[in-house]
Amino acid sequence: MGSNLDNLNDLSMLELFRMEADNHSQVLESGLQHLEGEQSPERIEPLMRAAHSIKGAARIVGLSVAVNLAHAMEEVLSKAQQGTLHLTPDFIAGVAEGSRIFREIGGLDTARLQEWLQHKSSEISHIIGLLQGSGGVPAQPEPAAANRQHPATLKEPVMPETPPDLGDLSMMDLFRLEAENQARILESGLVKLEKDQSCERVEPLMRAAHSIKGAARIVGLDIAVELAHAMEDVLSAAQKGELTLIPEHIDVLLSGNDIFTHAAGVDTENLGLWLTEQADFIRGISGSLRSILEGQRAEFSKEPVGAARVKIALEPEANARAAVEREGADTVIRITAQNLSRLMGLAGESLIEARSLESFTRSLMELKNEHYAIAESLERVRQFLPAESMQGESLEALSLALEAVRRARTTLAGHLEGFDSFSRRLEHLADRLYNEVIASRMRPFSDGTYGFSRMVRDLAKRLEKRVNFQILGENTQVDRDILEKLEAPLTHLLRNALDHGLEVPAERAAEGKSAEGNLTLEARHRAGMLSITVTDDGRGIDPEAIKRKVVEKGLGSKEMAASLSRSELMEFLFLPGFTTSGAVTEISGRGVGLDVVHSMVQEVGGSVRCDSTPGRGTRFHMQLPLSLSVVRTILVDISNEPYAVPLTRVDRILSVAREAVKTVEDRQFCSYEEDNIGLVDAHQILQTASVSQGGEALSVVVVSDRMNSFGLVVDQFLGERDLVVKPLDPVLGKVPNISAAAILEDGSPVLILDIDDVVRSIDNMLTQSRLGKVELRGQSAAGREKKRILVVDDSLTVREVERRLLENKGYEVEIAVDGMDGWNKVRNARFDLVISDVDMPRMHGIEFVSRIKTDPRLKDIPVMIVSYKDREDDKLKGLEAGANYYLTKSSFHDESLISAVIDLIGEA
Repeated sequence: MGSNLDNLNDLSMLELFRMEADNHSQVLESGLQHLEGEQSPERIEPLMRAAHSIKGAARIVGLSVAVNLAHAMEEVLSKAQQGTLHLTPDFIAGVAEGSRIFREIGGLDTARLQEWLQHKSSEISHIIGLLQGSGGVPAQPEPAAANRQHPATLKEPVMPETPPDLGDLSMMDLFRLEAENQARILESGLVKLEKDQSCERVEPLMRAAHSIKGAARIVGLDIAVELAHAMEDVLSAAQKGELTLIPEHIDVLLSGNDIFTHAAGVDTENLGLWLTEQADFIRGISGSLRSILEGQRAEFSKEPVGAARVKIALEPEANARAAVEREGADTVIRITAQNLSRLMGLAGESLIEARSLESFTRSLMELKNEHYAIAESLERVRQFLPAESMQGESLEALSLALEAVRRARTTLAGHLEGFDSFSRRLEHLADRLYNEVIASRMRPFSDGTYGFSRMVRDLAKRLEKRVNFQILGENTQVDRDILEKLEAPLTHLLRNALDHGLEVPAERAAEGKSAEGNLTLEARHRAGMLSITVTDDGRGIDPEAIKRKVVEKGLGSKEMAASLSRSELMEFLFLPGFTTSGAVTEISGRGVGLDVVHSMVQEVGGSVRCDSTPGRGTRFHMQLPLSLSVVRTILVDISNEPYAVPLTRVDRILSVAREAVKTVEDRQFCSYEEDNIGLVDAHQILQTASVSQGGEALSVVVVSDRMNSFGLVVDQFLGERDLVVKPLDPVLGKVPNISAAAILEDGSPVLILDIDDVVRSIDNMLTQSRLGKVELRGQSAAGREKKRILVVDDSLTVREVERRLLENKGYEVEIAVDGMDGWNKVRNARFDLVISDVDMPRMHGIEFVSRIKTDPRLKDIPVMIVSYKDREDDKLKGLEAGANYYLTKSSFHDESLISAVIDLIGEA
């Protein structure tokens, strides 16, 4: 490697150094903020490594000024980490100044980098002098615990000696819960009264108002008692048939209910004050309700409650509390989400262990059969041996052996029957436990649709439209985490449908439609997944408008837009900021916000599609997992290992004849229903060893993201499975192309693919022209494969330099960002050589080499160490760990690396 920029002759290396400096300066600045409070080795180590990485990257590109600054920072941080130096505030400020230099480097234009460093040389020298001077003081022992200064802690609020007139505060909490629960019943029921005012509909609403009145009276909230009493009287008159409620009457009742909804969100101490400030407004509503009973038209100010007058202090726990229904409900306890997730994990593991007993039962059955075979063999021995030889002790010994075998066979048969019965009972019990835990995470879909009916009603009135809104499948069970995420996207879809989908009555009549538009929200389980649709019978979306917008935004040519199918055109609606509306109103804009819908669906591993017919309506269909904890998957075999693909992300699976694969412009594809699907070898994407693909057909899983679709060629399909999702350990970081793991019924692990990451990987490899072809001859391509090298280094610049050098010589190179990443990759793929750094986070290079050399499967892989450490004892440590070659970065250059690689594994 050259020592200056003239020898580098590759500005892309400087670009990589800028990225490295920018990334690690962020690590430094973040960590330095905490050092004045705590200077533990754990806090200092990542900062030391960040400075070390910047130094290494600067040395590779020949920026000696930056090398010196990073070295000075690393040296002092190393001493602090070892406990030989305590960092003073002045010193920390000096390190921060050094970090600022590297952050500014990250924002520079590459061409100006060297000139800028020369301009800053005096400032950098000053910082280096500070770091090498009195920035730190020798470490002192910690003061005794009793003498330490602790920061002030928040004091508990001091309760007044005399409680407020409202009485017991715990009773006030109960009132708030009662108001919250009964207000939900009222809001949902009042919206439906416009279409059906039967006694059965009105009666539960009257009881809800009565319950609020009683609770308010207990805690002495007279103003709330007055309002609830007025609402109860109106509803009672409607139930008896003495009053027919018109939309204006229901508006008044809903406004009264808004008071109780807001009251439930005000903290206990401020509730009395809040109600006092709303008193005039509340009395206005009560008066309007009395006027309704007297046959007068209700008129009052519809000023929004609460938000404009007083800051409402919401308690986060208020909505988390489950209410006990008045009649026949179960007792409810509170439990954290983490505890529930752990419980579900244990239930899943118990089910797996119980099911694994089946294989043990089969083993016992085989043992029983062996006993039968032994007994039969002994019987034949006695029959075929000459009679004269079967006398005395030999005859007695054979008889005893036969008797022992018979007894063992009988005992084993009894135990086998008992064990089989026990195994079945245990599996049944574990299955019930697992299903109960899963059910505890599920909630009815209606819990997430609260407020939608009111929103649709109010918005339709505002837009002067008539709408028949239905929610179907309210009892459909949905994972609570998914249910919480659905509110925002469903709100977007419903508002869009009302504003831009459904027409006003006059327009509908002109088109031969009923004056009242139909809007439906439906949830149901289908094929082991949650299906949610939002459908309207409005004007639909004009495909020509989408085509014009595609061309206008530069997303494609006029010819390309004209060639797109209707389903392909609809995908553009989910792009950020894409809308066909001429003007975006404050209510909605068709397309505005749909990227939010798409993002939420993708976040939970689902998919969303839109279908629209001009003049007939629009339908949005979301396909989601039933639970984030359990996922329905299709298992596939890749390199003799199982992988799981979430079914919500599978467009289709295909069996493609090898001769049906076509090649155009060096890209392979197959045709399905007039679509061309590009084929990609799963072995290459996951970087696993290729195996023989027998049979006459290829197994293909078609996956896609918003705009790209690919056919992932796997070795074979293994069937569908429901898997309990187990998150990967955070210490692993983001594992490419993998989202989580699971355990199969036989106890073996399986990785769950991250389809978005897989599609990105394919797209990146296509962009870099690194995507190979699928083997079509049904035989292993190992004999023609390039030699594969794993490069392990925590410096981005070093990794890229080594990768380019090796790939230019014809080797296939995989990279790992640290020792742990390298250890995971070397165990799961075939490599002909490993090149590793020494100083790396998570796993030291010496430990990494030692693990390889002590693993029976990996010990024959040659390992080369490339490190800045050039002392003789450093080299000895590396070689003693098992390294086959030790190359120092100070003497590193193109020829030395390539020569060492050829010495170890030969040419590519």
